[in-house]
Formats: sequence, C-alpha cells, structure tokens
Amino acid sequence: MLPSLFLSGTNHLLTSAKWARERLMPHAGRTARLSAGSFDVSFSISTDGHLAEWVSEEAADVQLTVPLQELPGALPKGLEGVMRHVRVEGNADFADALGFVFRHLRWDVEEDLSRVVGDIAAYRLVEAGKALAQMPQRVLERGGANLAEYLTEERPILLAKDALAQFSSDIIELRDAVARLEKRAAKLKN
Repeated sequence: MLPSLFLSGTNHLLTSAKWARERLMPHAGRTARLSAGSFDVSFSISTDGHLAEWVSEEAADVQLTVPLQELPGALPKGLEGVMRHVRVEGNADFADALGFVFRHLRWDVEEDLSRVVGDIAAYRLVEAGKALAQMPQRVLERGGANLAEYLTEERPILLAKDALAQFSSDIIELRDAVARLEKRAAKLKN
C-alpha cells in the first residue's frame, strides 16, 4: 500500500511539474529502488516522465537508501534535508536526475485545495497552516526572551550583554589605573 501511495503522490506532483518530467524523460525505461528500513518501492520511468510500478528481482539501475536513524533530524528541513542523507548507488546520470527532481519537487497545497474549496478559502487555509506551523518556534523564542529578561532584570542571576561589556570595560580601566599608580609609587620610592 505504501509503495502505491508513494508512486501516486509523486506522480501527482510530477503532473504539475513539467520541468521534472522533462528531466526524467531521457531516462525512460530505467529502474530505481528506494529503501528506507522496511519500506521498499521499486519503480521505472515511463516515456512521459512519470513513475511506474516495477516488480522484478533484478538489480535496479539506481538504488536509493535512506538511513532511518537520520530521518528525525532531517525531516524538519524537508525533502532536501532528507536527500542529503540518502546513499545512492548505480547509474550516475539517472541518479543525478532523480536526486535533482526529488530535492526540488514541491507540493502546491494551495493549488490542490483551491480545486476543492475555492481560491480564497485555499489561500486562507494555507496561511493559517503556516502560522500554526510557526507557532511552536515563536512560543520558544518569546519564552526564551522572557526567561532571559527575568534572569537579568527581575532576578539578576545572569548579566545582560550590555552590563557584561560595561563590566569588562570597567575592569580594563581599573587595571590600567592600577598599573599607572604602581609606576608612580615606584618613582616615589626612588
């Protein structure tokens, strides 16, 4: 089931990305196998640049292996982040074409939603989704700023950058003054 979802989802994206299909068309008939743990999908490139299911025990022209231990750190960076960790073996030209397409293929969520709910509603839904996705980061940033302010102003456990710079400057000034005083004292002794 997952392989067919992968193929149909990728083909949906390829349908609206003429540049990607044109990049894959010269490799029509070539085969690839994508493996990520127990997930394994084999496909070939059709003459129109889409992916087609390929079932065979033969070695594929290109083998793409995604190390599962790298996925948690790579997923937040999107497909491009995941592709940085993929191990590629096989035909170099075909692998390069696949890698380029997978790195740059994007889903236009707004376009697909607009077909169901209309343009304005799709735009608003996508913007709301973006705002919702950014919310945890904003909460962490604001919380960190509030904590830093509390620890520097309300309960001065930490020094603010400005105070630290001023303190450093005052120490240097004091050191220089002490050095001048020591020289004067040495002159008075002589």
